[in-house]
Amino acid sequence: MADDAIRYESYKGEEQLPLVMSLVDSELSEPYSIFTYRYFITLWPNLCYLAFDKDKCVGTIVCKMGHHRNSFRGYIAMLVVITAYRGKGIATELVTRCVSVMRDSGCDEVALEAEVSNVGALALYGNLGFLRAKRLDKYYLNGVDAFRLKLRFPRPDSALLDEAEQSYEVYSDDHSHSHSCCSHDHHHHSHGHHHHGHEIEEHGHGHCSHHHHHGHEHPGCC
Repeated sequence: MADDAIRYESYKGEEQLPLVMSLVDSELSEPYSIFTYRYFITLWPNLCYLAFDKDKCVGTIVCKMGHHRNSFRGYIAMLVVITAYRGKGIATELVTRCVSVMRDSGCDEVALEAEVSNVGALALYGNLGFLRAKRLDKYYLNGVDAFRLKLRFPRPDSALLDEAEQSYEVYSDDHSHSHSCCSHDHHHHSHGHHHHGHEIEEHGHGHCSHHHHHGHEHPGCC
């Protein structure tokens, strides 16, 4: 559970960019250029959140979303919580807020990469329902492998919806026919079918540094 003393804010504007940059760069072996930050934050300011303890920025997350092959995908690019504040649920709260925005925006899934040896990040995302979709050999500049993690949002099964609609149409036809033939001695019985939808529940296995897709080290977060 997140610390009640921590205040969360969505990105407000250029004046907060130095806060995000200094926090992320402090955890990176190869810092990003300002153009990388501006690419994400200018295009998707609603997918950047900052965590504050009073006036001190102690955590941040930077994400994006867009079309990827045949899906609309959210992507977590940067996530960091400074060491003294890890273990307080801050990273979980930051990810949860962005994932909620992505879901409400119509994303089919959320993806990111994390070092295979980063137990903290894998546990964090696993607890939030992310699955290990693929292992990427020598993904980072330092030669370390990565896991691509994905969280897929359950969608209604189209086949079940079609079947339900057909059952409803049959029932409607029988129902209207029974009224039109009320002077006859024939009785029409419609048999309802109960369909059970299966909610997809995803569990990740694996806390917290993951890496950007350009091969830079991604910051700590737990």
